Amino acid sequence: MTPAQAWELRRFLEAFDEWAELEEPDADLRTMVLAWIFTRAEDPYEGVKRQPGFPNLWFGRVPRTQREWEVVVCSYWIMEQEHAVRCDRIATLNSPV
Repeated sequence: MTPAQAWELRRFLEAFDEWAELEEPDADLRTMVLAWIFTRAEDPYEGVKRQPGFPNLWFGRVPRTQREWEVVVCSYWIMEQEHAVRCDRIATLNSPV
């Protein structure tokens, strides 16, 4: 995929920093979440589902972040006309989600 085709990521790093400060995840978990964030520039629809009642809000689990009874999740807005993805929140939730 060429850079011209990549989706613009907005507020993901700020949301990541907020999550990391609040949850204090280990280095491996931080690395997995950061790596996943950058996949959103390639295909923001992969592995997430549209949320009912919100036309552009998407939500899903971050792959390989399941720890005992917890998993990292992310919600974000896909703005197709702007070709941009804006992070709403990254959080650690109790499983199952």
